Amino acid sequence: MSLSVIILAAGFGSRMKSNHSKVLLNLANKPLLMHVIDAVEALNPEQLMIVHGHKGNYLQAAIEHPDIIWVEQQERLGTGHAVLQCLPHLNKDNQVLILYGDVPLISSQTLGHMVETTHHDQLGLLTAEVENPKGLGRIVRDQFHQVKAIIEEKDADDLQRQITEVNTGVYCSNTEHLSQWLPKISNNNMQKEYYLTDIVGFAIEDQIAITISQPLATQEVYGANSRLELSHLERIYQKWQVEKLMQQGVSAIDPNRLDIRGTVQSGMDTTIDVNVILEGEVTIGAHCYIGPGCQIINTTIEDHTIIKANSYIEGATIAKHATIGPFARIRENTTVGKGAKIGNFVEVKKTQIGAGSKINHLSYIGDSTLGQEVNIGAGVITCNYDGATKHHTSLEDNCFIGSNAQLVAPVSVGKGATVGAGSTITKDVPTGGLAIARQPQKLIENWQRPQKTQKTKEKVES
Repeated sequence: MSLSVIILAAGFGSRMKSNHSKVLLNLANKPLLMHVIDAVEALNPEQLMIVHGHKGNYLQAAIEHPDIIWVEQQERLGTGHAVLQCLPHLNKDNQVLILYGDVPLISSQTLGHMVETTHHDQLGLLTAEVENPKGLGRIVRDQFHQVKAIIEEKDADDLQRQITEVNTGVYCSNTEHLSQWLPKISNNNMQKEYYLTDIVGFAIEDQIAITISQPLATQEVYGANSRLELSHLERIYQKWQVEKLMQQGVSAIDPNRLDIRGTVQSGMDTTIDVNVILEGEVTIGAHCYIGPGCQIINTTIEDHTIIKANSYIEGATIAKHATIGPFARIRENTTVGKGAKIGNFVEVKKTQIGAGSKINHLSYIGDSTLGQEVNIGAGVITCNYDGATKHHTSLEDNCFIGSNAQLVAPVSVGKGATVGAGSTITKDVPTGGLAIARQPQKLIENWQRPQKTQKTKEKVES
């Protein structure tokens, strides 16, 4: 049986105190709604519908997905009314899964089990056992343990308030049943809204079996209605991600101070220190060390590599036995070769660095190719930009570039060549050559440094 998925995302989210749609706020650097979309895509739905309302044009612009059917709820009249807007678009023979765009921790495993265990002629209901059910609708069962009703807390008696099984609002039904039930929902309540929970009563009236599923973890069904709740979900998500990483053989010095904002794979016996952020697609090899305060984005780090404290790496590949940092910045399209060293306050961009090469201090190397065993002194700059175009610098194997040299691209330095400290190189240096391009030193003997006069002192002090 084919599956249609409806994600409700039309709420204002006023408690978030934001100018943005609530479901576009980020958890682990990804919109809440995208977490839900990713979970349901694993189920291979035939239809994916998102009900929007508040700033729906911004929502559609932010969520680029070719298969989404966008359904507008012009008036926010409740969850039942929101799903009703989807009826004209639903394939008539499909199973229908209904969930929420502000419940980002829901897993594909939980949803998949719910869909699989709800037969075509049944109503599936996702419930959860919670320690504190305050404010939530209670699941009332009969003597045969079958669902008899969902009672909201304000309508519950003292005995019903002690029930710890609550309604999550996630349902699985079929188009035929929804076509019968949704038009019958009434807004005869204090809020004058059409509540989706009413379909449970209709199912009982029609003697439709209700199948109960529960999440793998209760936290999966937590919603984000305020900034505080969103921060709680962030910590839950991060805890789960770090636990997965530790199961791969990684030692996290403090799991509470490691943030994963993407997909991370790691080899065994790697250690990650505190306050590290791993973002996007990150692969870390075995026996690596990631120092405190590092941010690593869309990067591959091979075995036995050391990333020292407070280094920023994005879009790079770091080979085995390399050392980066501290306080290094490795930018996009950079490859650091085996055993190479990038030291403190070095910035590298769009550069291929050969095995064993060293850039140890205070340098900028951009749009360059370095061979093997190249040594870059402190304060070296590749002047790669002429104000309009980027140009390339080539340093062949075993070059030695002295401190405070400027290499004005396009320029190349041949194998084994040396550039003297303080030189500005504008022409190619041949293999084995020594290039020195600086003004000769002048000496003025017995030179007297200017002295301040009394008048000058008074002017400075004033």
